[in-house]
Amino acid sequence: MLTIGVLVLPGSRTFDISVVGEVWAVPRVDSGVPPSEVRVCAPGRVATPTHPVGVMPATHGLSGLRGCDLVVVPGRVDPFAEVPRSVVRALRAFDGTVAALCSGAFTLAAAGMLDGRAATTHWRLLDALEHKAPAATVLRDVLFADEGDVLTSAGVVGGLDLCLHLVRRVHGADVAAALARRLVMPPTREGGQRQYVDPPLPHRTERGGLSATVDWAVGRLAEPIGVGDLAVHAGLSERTFHRVFLAATGSTPGRWLQTQRVLLAQRLLETTDLTVHRVAERSGLGTAANLRRRLRAELGVAPDAYRRTFRVPTAS
Repeated sequence: MLTIGVLVLPGSRTFDISVVGEVWAVPRVDSGVPPSEVRVCAPGRVATPTHPVGVMPATHGLSGLRGCDLVVVPGRVDPFAEVPRSVVRALRAFDGTVAALCSGAFTLAAAGMLDGRAATTHWRLLDALEHKAPAATVLRDVLFADEGDVLTSAGVVGGLDLCLHLVRRVHGADVAAALARRLVMPPTREGGQRQYVDPPLPHRTERGGLSATVDWAVGRLAEPIGVGDLAVHAGLSERTFHRVFLAATGSTPGRWLQTQRVLLAQRLLETTDLTVHRVAERSGLGTAANLRRRLRAELGVAPDAYRRTFRVPTAS
């Protein structure tokens, strides 16, 4: 039987704690999932307020982490909140596997446990994690990072992906698949977390009079316009236009144009019933094969998978 320790600190996310409970604390022997012991460990063994609701009673103090096979560190509502020295000492002394869910990566960073390792967190916090753990390699498009004895996950539901991965690692693919069926989710999700990032609005700038050219291009993405056409519209040589556009937007004209076409394809997949071929034509990506190639390169998923995830229901 595995022993799982859940490190609960003030502001720990209720969802992350519940994920641990669903994966390891619910008896599912009938589905072939072996039982586990779950310890709720908190400094001083006190009941701890969690976010957004509830107070979590502790079954153990920090000494309860000793003897665990796995320690799970939930995210906190304030990822930059102070981590008590007693917690840092307990984490550093633990010699088993540690898994941080979502912003729990910042707790591990405070303990110096991400140094020299690959790690991830919620996409909104990736830059902050790079600042907090400069000696870590922050991965931006994964649902979780497995460094053997230290694992981290992307935001919110990414913690569930990581926990299923741990079940697969310990008990095998069949057990993980059985548990995934009980949780009504795929054993492994397609793609990384790029597909969940809020797409930026088309970049506009007044510098160099490029705003009119940007608007003109956004309205003609289905047409075979290229960088040369943008330069002509702006009344600049192609070389000068490239330099001015890069300085004004932070992107090359060709890259910007490609990004806008992918963003348009995303919106069409989300809001229309157009075939993949028609979406490719309407977004200026040309063919279904090119759309699939570009979406996989940009988001890590195929068009059909993206549509299933983000399709906007139509009013009946």
